[in-house]
Amino acid sequence: MSTEEKLASDIEKVNKIPIVATILDVICKATGMGFAAIARVTQDRWIACSVQDDINFGLVSGSELEIETTICNEIRDSQRAVVIDNVSESDYVNHHTPRIYGFQSYISVPIFLKNGEFFGTLCAIDPNPAKLSDAKIIGMFNLFTDLIAFHLQSMDLLNQSNFTVQELSRQLTHSADENRQYKHISDHNLQEPLRKIRMFSDMLVVATEASDLQKARELAVKVSSSAQRFSMMIKDLSEFSDLDYKESSFENVDLNKIITDVSVQLRGDLRAKNAILNVGFLPSVQAIPLQMEQLFFHLINNALKFSRRDQIPVIDIFARDIEVDLIEHPLSNGKAGKYFEIILKDNGIGIEQSQLEKIFDIFAHLPYDQVPEGKGIGLSYCRKIIRNHGGVIKAHSDLDKGTSFSITLPVRKKTSNDFVLDNVGFGL
Repeated sequence: MSTEEKLASDIEKVNKIPIVATILDVICKATGMGFAAIARVTQDRWIACSVQDDINFGLVSGSELEIETTICNEIRDSQRAVVIDNVSESDYVNHHTPRIYGFQSYISVPIFLKNGEFFGTLCAIDPNPAKLSDAKIIGMFNLFTDLIAFHLQSMDLLNQSNFTVQELSRQLTHSADENRQYKHISDHNLQEPLRKIRMFSDMLVVATEASDLQKARELAVKVSSSAQRFSMMIKDLSEFSDLDYKESSFENVDLNKIITDVSVQLRGDLRAKNAILNVGFLPSVQAIPLQMEQLFFHLINNALKFSRRDQIPVIDIFARDIEVDLIEHPLSNGKAGKYFEIILKDNGIGIEQSQLEKIFDIFAHLPYDQVPEGKGIGLSYCRKIIRNHGGVIKAHSDLDKGTSFSITLPVRKKTSNDFVLDNVGFGL
């Protein structure tokens, strides 16, 4: 979140506090002053969040004053309130602020968030003197600043709670989908090599007892092959289940470099098919580098494997920014900030519409005789990687025309820690 976005969010949060208008009204009535406001104050900005102006001072929510013309720098640095009953009888008689704004009475109490960070001030001014250095008045302001800080913290906790619930719901949905796949694999995919091992083992026993050594050798090879296939499937499942993420693993990743590295790895296959790889400029993202490399390796390798025999493979990869409200899937309700879409298109054999969702399942195979046998796990890796990064992957395809994979990702995946970082206040 940029500085401007953060400040706008802070102003919006203050205005969402239901008692703010009452607080400002009570201050004006209790002190007899004509202007009261809650201000967001940084090292170089003074922004009115909410205002009650009965003296035509001229500020509204979002209005700014030059920070150097206020007393707020002193308040932030000293972390203490400034109370002036009568400017002409105070230490501020020659101060530039009352001279610029023409007030005689002034009170400004700092607002500290519950994490100890300085947020801004609750203040009031009037062109006439007022009795403000009173324990009850100052106590009232302190109470109100505590209430404001409490409400701001409650909003942050609510946002964090909503994010946690959304993230948990997303993970449960993905977990349920993977559990469905694991069950199918257990009931079907793993049973096939086990069935063959049992069958060939029984036949091997018969051949051995009959002293048919040639037959026994052939069956032993088949048992070994089935056992190896079973072992590889278990290994693939283990690697797939380990394909998880830790927030600490995320770093800034240049996707252009990732594509270059993958192209080097697949150089032999690309040259063997005289493939053309067109790559537009791709963004840098917060991601897990190894998983981004795995993602594009599988996608490009897939495009090569399912290319047409009568055409040179052409693979196009490009990216574009995307508006959150145009995203079909609820990616954390747009809380992660900016999104982009990566398109990977090929001119291969295409995929039947009925197979488009199945291709992301573990050990899924296309029902085509003309394509080489694969392990059927590459695209399932891709979907899990994209899910780990808070994104969505979809496939569009036409038979004999090619396939297009659309990947929507946040430029930066939001985590629960961001709600803590958002409140730090730019190191003020």
